Amino acid sequence: MNMEVTELGPMKRALKIEVPADEVTQRLARAYVELNRQVNIPGFRPGKVPLALLEKRYAKTVEEDVIRSLVPDFYEKAVRQAGIVPVHVEIPPLDRVKIKKNEPFTFTATVEIKPKIQLRDYKAPSPMSLKPDNRTITDEQLDRGLEVLREQQARLEATPAGHAIVDGDYIVLDLQGTLDGAPLEGTKKDGQLHKVGSHASVLGLEIDSHVGGKKEGEALEISQPYPDSHPDPRVAGKTVVFTLTIKSVKEKKLPDLDDEFAKDCGPYNSLQEIKDKLRDGMEQALKREIEDIHKDTIMKRLVETHHFDLPETLVERELEAIIRQHMQQQQKGGAQESPATEDLTSLRQEYRDEAARRVKLSLVLEEIAEKEGLTVTQDDFNAEIMRLASDLKMPAAELVKMIKAGGQESIEELRTRTLVDKALDFVYRNAVIQG
Repeated sequence: MNMEVTELGPMKRALKIEVPADEVTQRLARAYVELNRQVNIPGFRPGKVPLALLEKRYAKTVEEDVIRSLVPDFYEKAVRQAGIVPVHVEIPPLDRVKIKKNEPFTFTATVEIKPKIQLRDYKAPSPMSLKPDNRTITDEQLDRGLEVLREQQARLEATPAGHAIVDGDYIVLDLQGTLDGAPLEGTKKDGQLHKVGSHASVLGLEIDSHVGGKKEGEALEISQPYPDSHPDPRVAGKTVVFTLTIKSVKEKKLPDLDDEFAKDCGPYNSLQEIKDKLRDGMEQALKREIEDIHKDTIMKRLVETHHFDLPETLVERELEAIIRQHMQQQQKGGAQESPATEDLTSLRQEYRDEAARRVKLSLVLEEIAEKEGLTVTQDDFNAEIMRLASDLKMPAAELVKMIKAGGQESIEELRTRTLVDKALDFVYRNAVIQG
């Protein structure tokens, strides 16, 4: 195989690939032998059709099939021979390309390649240097954690007879709206639990200012005027009278911090045991937080200390992914319409630098992984699936189906992300924390 490599730019190469004539001839011959076994032509037994007749009837189809098999095979050989790692390939349309027996076949592939990266300091003898983070879990933080558990175990109990309602109390109320003395459909609530002082509305009605100082069993009327522009024509420009009845008044009772409280929280025998468990969980969370901060520092330095041209295809691909994620978040927030062209242009400008940063970081970490011989095992892949499923709050089996539905590209994308994470962890474990 002959090949010529032409540099079209820092990240682009044109590969002119020549398939030898004997390879072309052999492929054509094998294709006709296979065709001879399959076709059914009157007057000839299977496999006994003259080659000249097959060539006359099926030459175009056979040649196209041979071209489709030759191109990927020799493209792969050419890439290995050239010693490049392509990230994108463009092969001109082959429908007008001709292939002939006993003649070489030539085609050109334009590829965008991964840059050559000169790795900077990331391990001994020149590891990353990180500032120490000596934070620990304080007794005050532990106490706040216990208070959260107390709140979760709190009970609502009836207030003493004659208790006047104050902020923080819970009331159970009935509400009924009337218009011109008749009940208004859609304005009835029975047994509604409401925390006084929360300023939460009930049927769009603010009630906190009306119930303060009232007592269980009392009923009161609240007049609610509506503007002429109100979307409900029944009440536009009118006043609805709401009758609010206080069915009961309750107050929150927090349990005592004792061994019985610990037993109510789970499989604990003493308050000290639940304190130890809580402190351990908080320390683990703090450890992860400190590790994440250190890794953020490492990623920032890797981006800042490595300088090379980025494959535009990878940047565009990452930019599209960021915009797609942004639009999905917008839709979750209630936006229904697709963004206008000018909005997409603005988003592309806004996120282009971030896309370039992500691509650069990924390429550097991939290079580190290759140099250190890091690989993604099946256990690594499964662990990443479980972590993502937990983050997304969905069954792992459902996530696997979604990934497989995206094809090989989705699987490789997840594998690359897992490899990059392993490389980042490698740099972190080889870093030195000063002080």
